[in-house]
Amino acid sequence: MASQRDTSTICLFDVDGTLTAARQVITPEMEEFLEKLKTKVVVGLVGGSDLVKIVEQMGGHNEVIKKFDYLFAENGLVGYRNGELIVQQDLLKHSGEEILQRIINFALGYMSKLQLPAKRGTFIEFRSSMINICPVGRSCSQAERNQFVEYDQKHKLREKFVSELYKEFPDAGFKFAIGGQISIDVFPMGWDKTFCLQYLIKDGFKTVHFFGDKTAQGGNDHEIYEDSRTVGHTVKNPSDTKEQITDMYFKS
Repeated sequence: MASQRDTSTICLFDVDGTLTAARQVITPEMEEFLEKLKTKVVVGLVGGSDLVKIVEQMGGHNEVIKKFDYLFAENGLVGYRNGELIVQQDLLKHSGEEILQRIINFALGYMSKLQLPAKRGTFIEFRSSMINICPVGRSCSQAERNQFVEYDQKHKLREKFVSELYKEFPDAGFKFAIGGQISIDVFPMGWDKTFCLQYLIKDGFKTVHFFGDKTAQGGNDHEIYEDSRTVGHTVKNPSDTKEQITDMYFKS
């Protein structure tokens, strides 16, 4: 007899580096695997990117918001339950133009002095609930992205940038977190991925398993990974995610 789905448990996944290679589309194998997991537990996503990018990565059509029980974009500040919008925070309304412009101006000034292997376009992306700062530029090619990743690992560029942002804006009430492979996320304190947990707890989940690759201090998965309301799991890549889930739910 088929075992019943445990609706008191949710497996919540980061997207980039956890379910997909960075900014790449989910593989058919991983899609199938998540469908299989949905027969065991409730499944949700919480990504740092905006909804458009997450939809692209999850197969490119808006049905994605109905495909997962929960889908949270922009670090959980834009959220859907069974395809219905349940939350959408507004950064501009919350923080005001003045401080946001000061942060943007400082970031642009700082980036203008950086000499990198490549610089392309869209260095600042203003999303509904966060600012995304990208020293290489979000319109970089995959090869240029890889080049930046290598450079950043060697020179700790984003780490130093984050440190300078905190130095410049110590009391602004903002968090500066390394996000994905090439950028830094800027958002008000408390507007990290833990934000989505209030909706899950309210919906009666007893166990929230979170899987992410940026769980170390400074990464945008750190707060939710450490939170007392979750069981945190660090993954190296999508294969590792699959392996850990298999051990949890599909080992006889």
